[in-house]
Amino acid sequence: MLKRVIGLVMVSAVILTGCSSTSDSAINLDPAAFKAKTQEAEVIVLDVRTAQEFNEGHIENAININVESDTFLSQIESLDKSKSYAVYCRSGRRSADAITKMANQNFTSLVNLNGGVIDWTNAGFALVTK
Repeated sequence: MLKRVIGLVMVSAVILTGCSSTSDSAINLDPAAFKAKTQEAEVIVLDVRTAQEFNEGHIENAININVESDTFLSQIESLDKSKSYAVYCRSGRRSADAITKMANQNFTSLVNLNGGVIDWTNAGFALVTK
């Protein structure tokens, strides 16, 4: 009986780990918690959408590095790995991908906007175009 329970726990752990949407080094935040995080000193807000999407509206003070660009890895190499990054995209899929890539490059303090700018704007938070 104990072997069955241990086996079930191990299988469940493997399944749940495999379904995780972001890296283990990242925390998923809802829009309100993400907004609070972006207002902390030393946090860099990173928009990983295309330049066109960024120009149509982004979170204030964000920098834009397109995760789907061939140059994403070389562009993040210039970022300070000791800083905290609040990463977002349109829905959360690309930011999860960016966070995985960043964690693989030894970035250690990463948060993800769960639901992306879709949930951000639905929560009543503004985007800027400047």
